[in-house]
Amino acid sequence: MNHIVNTRLRGQDGLFTVRWADGLITAVQAQATPVPPHEVPADALDGEGRLLIPPFVEPHIHLDATLTAGQPRWNLSGTLFEGIERWAERKATVTRADTKARAHRTIRMLAEHGIQHVRTHVDVTEPGLGTLAAMLEVRDEARDLVDLQVVAFPQEGIESFANGRALMSEAVAMGVDVVGGIPHFENTREQGVSSVHFLMDLAERHGRLVDVHCDETDDPASRFLEVLAEVTRVHSMGPRVTASHTTAMGSYDNAYCHKLFRVLRQAGLSFICCPTESIHLQGRFDTYPKRRGLTRVPELDRAGLNVCFAQDSIVDPWYPLGNGNILRILDAGLHICHMLGYEDLQRSLDFVTTHSARALALGDRYGIEPGRPANLVLLSADSDYEVLRTQGHAVASIRHGEVIMRRTPSTVQWGPQEAGSQTA
Repeated sequence: MNHIVNTRLRGQDGLFTVRWADGLITAVQAQATPVPPHEVPADALDGEGRLLIPPFVEPHIHLDATLTAGQPRWNLSGTLFEGIERWAERKATVTRADTKARAHRTIRMLAEHGIQHVRTHVDVTEPGLGTLAAMLEVRDEARDLVDLQVVAFPQEGIESFANGRALMSEAVAMGVDVVGGIPHFENTREQGVSSVHFLMDLAERHGRLVDVHCDETDDPASRFLEVLAEVTRVHSMGPRVTASHTTAMGSYDNAYCHKLFRVLRQAGLSFICCPTESIHLQGRFDTYPKRRGLTRVPELDRAGLNVCFAQDSIVDPWYPLGNGNILRILDAGLHICHMLGYEDLQRSLDFVTTHSARALALGDRYGIEPGRPANLVLLSADSDYEVLRTQGHAVASIRHGEVIMRRTPSTVQWGPQEAGSQTA
């Protein structure tokens, strides 16, 4: 197979033919008329008027912790902090084979739903960094399904964990793609600020991207985002820096946010919201009214800042559900964030495609243009709106010009079936 016909592209009218060779897109051509089914060449895929997009992107997940919920105990309070405690218990039993097996199972779940670019955080608060070594192997082993970015994530802190700085430096030397942090979990505010300066310097010196778990709390006094943004601004690192979660922003007062947004725009960093996870973990200390516990997604978006949605967890101590379907997250996120207006619905896929690709700094490795990788996903509907409305799905995933996944649509049968009746 070397091309697809009768497909639609986002933001453009009519049908298109997209061709590729040697793993790269060679042409994107408007069709004057549809190609009848009986005239579709044997080496072509018939898009049947459905939407063709570059692959979905999962910008924030923890592959090292997936599929461990309830091991050895369940997170009964549903809080972020008990999740960290439960993971510390499970982490004591982790082996390289265990880590790799769970990661590969989860990557296949993601690929099944049209995801081909993944950023995973890997806990490096572990002497010996055996889990990180395993995930770096997975990065290479899984490249037929996904491009995997690995983040050095200090789950238990940089400054408040024994030898935290040395472990982060060792992780960078081992070959991680991204430097992470968790300043709100450090023991003191001073340690949190210090950790931000350390990780940003480490990333800048070694040419790495940055993705910080930042202010993942309902505490309105947790204000490490302003520190991260200011360092980003001063060092002109905006395109390389991402702030994940920032859920405390949902508890900030508007006067402070007005000032904060000024430096956020100047810094130009990206934001990742994990809507299903955050609405599950946050607001746990509230009675009523309960906070939704998410960052200010529509406000960030309207301010021209890059913001996207992610899954975060799949069946782990922080979130007991999940199946790899990023469209499920998009649906939940738009609902929770009050983003079901006409314009948001028409461009809804931005939050799980182009915005996420920008956060991962994919550049010209992403998109449907000649010369770019022939990584494409055919969806079950013909527009952003219809994909969302029908709870659509990926029906085909093409990677480097090869079809790696096909999904057969389900059929619906009405009532007693008599001879000659048909299924829909």
